[in-house]
Amino acid sequence: MPTYFETVRKSYADVIINEEGVDTSQFLEATEGVIKLFDLLGNAAFTIVQNDMSANVKVSSSGKVKDRLLAAPTQSHSLELLVQNEGAPGDKKRPATEGLMWLLRGLDFTAKALRSSLGNKSEELADSFRKAYEGSLKQYHNFVVKGAFSLAMKACPYRTDFYAKLGSPPEKVDEELEKWLNALEKIISRMQTLYLQKNYAKGL
Repeated sequence: MPTYFETVRKSYADVIINEEGVDTSQFLEATEGVIKLFDLLGNAAFTIVQNDMSANVKVSSSGKVKDRLLAAPTQSHSLELLVQNEGAPGDKKRPATEGLMWLLRGLDFTAKALRSSLGNKSEELADSFRKAYEGSLKQYHNFVVKGAFSLAMKACPYRTDFYAKLGSPPEKVDEELEKWLNALEKIISRMQTLYLQKNYAKGL
């Protein structure tokens, strides 16, 4: 049985990072796989997470990051160049920079949950995602959104059911998940540091 990581079009482990930064197109392609990963949770409550990620990835009226890449490819072919070149300093109209910021927050939440789950074999998904939410997205959400996420955490499937959907054998799933997570965490850390150092989130 192929693992989930063998079915995605692009893994984070295969996203090119060079002197100009993280390849934008490849990053977006890999992130489309994360959106599909939430389908495996079989939980309608996670639609709020999927919709937010989709809005910042796909080509649509709200596909902020990809729309920017298509509009200004030479200035946006790496994530670093995209946020550096969008708008003037202090300009509040930076939809792609803001979209990427929220996308990274959602990915950080996902990575923290899966890292906790991978490192604690007896931990149920509900606990993994709850702890991840408290350590990532919760600080940015209002009362209503926090309530929606609370419901999502409680409705997580059993650990055994989720990992069965990721494929087999379990040892291979763990190995590929570790590789995928390492690459994703590297990208998240790199971009979070850039946003903090350059204060790109100011005013967004």
